[in-house]
Amino acid sequence: MKERIGEKIGWTAGWIGGFIWVFILSIVFLSHERIVQGLSGIALNVIAIISIVFFAPWRFPLTPYWKLILPPYGMFFLSIVWAIWSYGCIGAAGLRWWDIFWLLPIFLPFLMMPFGNLAKKKWADSITQQSTPKDAAEPRH
Repeated sequence: MKERIGEKIGWTAGWIGGFIWVFILSIVFLSHERIVQGLSGIALNVIAIISIVFFAPWRFPLTPYWKLILPPYGMFFLSIVWAIWSYGCIGAAGLRWWDIFWLLPIFLPFLMMPFGNLAKKKWADSITQQSTPKDAAEPRH
C-alpha cells in the first residue's frame, strides 16, 4: 500500500506555504530594527509549523479533518492580528475597528468552505477506500 506521500506533502507544504508571509514580514521587521515585531512573528511562525506538524491527519486518522484544521486556522488568524498590530493597529491606516466587518463577505466563503467540505471526512476514510477494490463494490450480472 502506498504511503500517501503526496497527501502528506500537500498538507505540510500547503499549510507552511500559507505562513511564508509571516516569516518574510518578520525578517523585514528585523531588518528595520523592529525587534519585538520581528521576533514575535518568528515565534508565531514556529508555533504555526509545530501545530501543522502535530495536527497532521495521519497522526490522528480517526479524527475529522475539521477538528484538525482548527489549530492551523487559529494560528493563521492570529498571524493576521499580529500583522495588524505590527503595523500600528487599524488606526494607523485611518480605519476604525468596525471597518473590518466590510471584509467579512470577502473572507466568509473561504472560512466556511473547508468546514463544509471536510465536515465528516477522516484520514482513515481514504485508507478504506483505497483498500477496497472498485469491482468489489459493484455486483456483476
